[in-house]
Amino acid sequence: MPVKKWYMGTNTKMTKTIGETTDFIRRLCVLTGHIDRSGFELFVIPSYTTLEQANRHRDPALLTLGAQNMCWEPRGQFTGEISPLMLREVGCELVMIGHSERRHVFLETDEMACRKVRCALDYGFTVLLCVGETEEHKQAQQTDSVLARQLSLDLARVKPEETGRIWVAYEPVWAIGVQGKPVAPEYAGEKLSFIRKTLKERFGPGGEDIPVFYGGSVNPDNALALAEQPDINGLFVGRSAWDADAFSSLIQKVLAHRETT
Repeated sequence: MPVKKWYMGTNTKMTKTIGETTDFIRRLCVLTGHIDRSGFELFVIPSYTTLEQANRHRDPALLTLGAQNMCWEPRGQFTGEISPLMLREVGCELVMIGHSERRHVFLETDEMACRKVRCALDYGFTVLLCVGETEEHKQAQQTDSVLARQLSLDLARVKPEETGRIWVAYEPVWAIGVQGKPVAPEYAGEKLSFIRKTLKERFGPGGEDIPVFYGGSVNPDNALALAEQPDINGLFVGRSAWDADAFSSLIQKVLAHRETT
């Protein structure tokens, strides 16, 4: 059956200290604790140095904890990298792979993403794979080919029976960050539908069960329209989520809207 659960989460990037992260997570759990988690999942992906304390201060029944990246090997001579063993040790359940900043600032390739996806699955994590086109791709009408390539190469070593531990976030590169341009909900919906179609072609019926999110300049003004798109299962929110009260308000606004539509 198609995904029915709704997801909302955020990647705090390199913005919060340990204290700021724990305050954020504690407050978020308090503010959203009344929401029934049987149909809703909340996730936060903070910086590496905050993960151990974040895990100690969260309620695992209320909040899923993720890491922003991961090496494709459990041990070895990889200075500056973080292994799956280290992430598992501090309580992570989720690993984000292929974020646009990893691809375009740190020049990570699809081959690297593929190896990381495989390693994350081997060590029991859920994978949040980020895909998206640049503005140049969009203007050249190459968005679909870029998305198809990323999904094909990055998920190449995923078995059909493992789709229950794959999430996909569509984040157009031109819509992310301080200079990001809010996307038209209809455009986002069109690309989410293309991603869903591609996943079904790749994995068969299991592709219908993979949660697909939209991320990129999500804010209180466009969240409801984005949440109405037919192939969306959640919102991956940026700076609009970095204040716990504001994020809680947005979550509850979206959930209430979904109940009435």
